Amino acid sequence: MKENSNKVLSFPSRVPAKADYQRVKSNYSLREIKQMFGLSERTIRRWTEQGIIQGTPTTDNSDYNYNFQALTQFRRVRELRTQGQSIRQIEAELQGQLNLFRSAEVGKLSRLLTPLEEALLLDQQGDPKAAEWYLEAINDGDNVAEAYCNLGIINKEKGDLGKALDNFTLSLKHEPRHVEAHYNLGNLYYDAGNFPLARLHYEAAAQIAPDFSLVYFNLSLAHFKLDDLEASLSSLETYRQLRQPDDEENDAINQLLKAMQEPRPPSRHKSSP
Repeated sequence: MKENSNKVLSFPSRVPAKADYQRVKSNYSLREIKQMFGLSERTIRRWTEQGIIQGTPTTDNSDYNYNFQALTQFRRVRELRTQGQSIRQIEAELQGQLNLFRSAEVGKLSRLLTPLEEALLLDQQGDPKAAEWYLEAINDGDNVAEAYCNLGIINKEKGDLGKALDNFTLSLKHEPRHVEAHYNLGNLYYDAGNFPLARLHYEAAAQIAPDFSLVYFNLSLAHFKLDDLEASLSSLETYRQLRQPDDEENDAINQLLKAMQEPRPPSRHKSSP
């Protein structure tokens, strides 16, 4: 593995320098749901095949995709698991919600997309009009935290970091336990070199969503930047356990672990955004 003359941590090709920002999306693959919520593929497939959670088969019928409505159900599953409920208890609650939903939907043939759903679709297509629809969702009170979170990423990509910071902060104001907003705010502070605040928000995201693997990768990097090698190694090991990487990625992670333990100059980290 290559390293520069200052012994700054370098990353094997299979391991990113930092896991990227996370949008709330209009569609998620089964693998993404598994990684975000720490559920087994067997459980996700069973709930889908039983109609407890709605999934759309992929074109080759080998997998499922899940829309924003399904995402809200998986978030509810996360909350119930945090409260100590078993998978069997959660399944019973989801089944009860499904029966109520079916009763409420009798006679309804279709429905229009909400402003947020329209924004998510446009955003996924890279359409700049997505920002307008996110603002409309905010004005309508339609999943405001989600809209602000994705607006933050749009503004970050435009290079307007001040607006991005405001957007992620407003997302958390409306939903203090919004995982993606905490995670993205952590990334924003990390990119700015404010590693203490980056660590704070990564830790908040990990506390809310303890099975969200990517947050542990970035938390490991933040600990490393703050010269806490023990915590860094622990977070990276948690990432590996949750991620269940293939052999090639495992080899890259092992190289990263080795690089972390090599001598390096004291780091200089910022105390303000």
